[in-house]
Amino acid sequence: MKLLLIFVLLFSVMCFSPGVTLAVPQNLTEHSWMYFQGKMDDTKIYQTETGYAGQKLVSGTQGTGTVSRSQSAQIYGFTNNGKDDMTSYNEWAVISNNNHYTPSITPNDLKNALCAKNYEVGSVFSESYSNIRQLVKDTNIYQDKDVSVYQIGSEVSGTAKIGSRVQQNADTAPIYTMGGTYTGDLNDRMTIETGNAAILTLECP
Repeated sequence: MKLLLIFVLLFSVMCFSPGVTLAVPQNLTEHSWMYFQGKMDDTKIYQTETGYAGQKLVSGTQGTGTVSRSQSAQIYGFTNNGKDDMTSYNEWAVISNNNHYTPSITPNDLKNALCAKNYEVGSVFSESYSNIRQLVKDTNIYQDKDVSVYQIGSEVSGTAKIGSRVQQNADTAPIYTMGGTYTGDLNDRMTIETGNAAILTLECP
């Protein structure tokens, strides 16, 4: 009985002492589609554990041309010593190197931006548009203590920058990092959903 009481007390101290970080599994679901003509540079990084462990996946596109692409990802990481980690990913794309076509972008001061953070979950999403010739956007954000949902639907002629990051806390690696810059004509649809995490500091990508 005394040993059980000691164990309960130690567990309580570990759980409720300041500065003690408990490992909580991270999860991510992402669906995206884009049609783009112009110059782009984007990268997405997925991982289930820190360092040389777990599963890693990196996807990116860079250069000038036409890109029609859909991506779907389901990531479950930072589980019981990685025993239950899971990565599921699909990408379908048609990429043409027609750099003879480059949409003309006229520099101007018209801009639009949004950044959403959820410190309870550990997620951040941002989008910004500059040198706008035309922009039609439909962005939906839902955040509470358990989940973050980011939905973006944008059609833009100009320069678009889109970024997101999901990280459990300051002591772990991000399960998801993405950033992209697109100069030209972009039609983009994206949904990101994640939950059950926390981070100390969230910077806009």
